[in-house]
Amino acid sequence: MKSFVLVSILALALARCVHPGEAPRSLVGLWGGQGIGMDIEGGVGAVQYDCAAGTIDQALPPQGPFSVQGTHRAGQIGQVRVGQVFTAQQATYSGQIVKDQMTMTVKLEDGTELGPFTLNYGVAPILTRCE
Repeated sequence: MKSFVLVSILALALARCVHPGEAPRSLVGLWGGQGIGMDIEGGVGAVQYDCAAGTIDQALPPQGPFSVQGTHRAGQIGQVRVGQVFTAQQATYSGQIVKDQMTMTVKLEDGTELGPFTLNYGVAPILTRCE
């Protein structure tokens, strides 16, 4: 009897965590396009570009316009050497998500603007390796 009560309480507690039919509050999944790819979990994640990388540090919404903060780290031609240090700068990722497509620009703290990029949900990025 005790185990039935314990299981019942646990099931009720877990049921409060799940809201069937409720839309997700943040973006998830793999997004890719020409020259860019993102792996997003809970709205935040990693960004890969041709010869660069970055992070998205604030949650992206599942749909609609966005403007979130993150970082951008320019790559370097050739192989990465042991002990090599990369300098990151703050970046603002802004754009629009409509269904399974995202358009995005990136503005770096030094004023450089990258993009616009078009990404699609579940599509592998098309990246060119630095040479």
